[in-house]
Amino acid sequence: MPGQQDTLRVPAYRDGLKAESGGPYQDRLNIIYAALAACPAKGRIGAKMSYNIAIDGPAGAGKSTIAKKLAKKLGYVYVDTGAMYRAIALFLLREKVQPQDTDSILAKCTGADVTISYQDGEQIVLLNGENVNGLIRTEEVGNMASNSSAVPAVRDRLRSLQQELAANENVIMDGRDIGTCVLPDADVKIFLTADSAVRARRRFEELAAKGTPEPLEKIEKDIIERDARDRNREISPLKQAEDAVLVDTSEMTIDEVVEAILEICRKKGCI
Repeated sequence: MPGQQDTLRVPAYRDGLKAESGGPYQDRLNIIYAALAACPAKGRIGAKMSYNIAIDGPAGAGKSTIAKKLAKKLGYVYVDTGAMYRAIALFLLREKVQPQDTDSILAKCTGADVTISYQDGEQIVLLNGENVNGLIRTEEVGNMASNSSAVPAVRDRLRSLQQELAANENVIMDGRDIGTCVLPDADVKIFLTADSAVRARRRFEELAAKGTPEPLEKIEKDIIERDARDRNREISPLKQAEDAVLVDTSEMTIDEVVEAILEICRKKGCI
């Protein structure tokens, strides 16, 4: 129905999308097919310049991991908008700006020149010409990004670059407001989510693997607080677009999530 959100709450399934009728996973697959049946298909009609897939969701839902795998499978350009906001956050931290100091964020953000380039298919985020890919994944930077991204001047600086990329390339773009603000006409919109405890555990394991562990309880507390900031900010809050498909990844493997979204893309005509 017009204006109705498509919802895809998929529990874990082990045989992908190929379970035989009546098999042990048929009920779970029916959830997927029912959601897809409610999605209006978009065919490749006319001389469309590019196709866009928007993936939104809270921190730790798996957006970047899933988007990268989808981009590789589809041959699309992956645009990590969160990394762009983190680059500005890194600049602000270097300038000794406090996360809650909106006036200082507004005054200092103009000194951050953020651009992106691609090397061997990998997005490289450049902050004033410096490759900062290896510096922007800390919890401190993430928390600053959550605060600074609520400042309109920060979002305005990056939105035009993101939209320019999407106008000229087939892109998969992930973030907090891609389907609602940055690419409101995206061909496919996905809202990834997961339970906060699951997201905290994923982040805990990620940081431990990098040799920069944080206490699990602190990570979950930060995630919950960040969710609240992202959802309640006045400018571009985190929310599911009306025409987005909700995918709960709490009990899904990475490959299962990728295959479920590929099936949505097939239905929408992007494959």
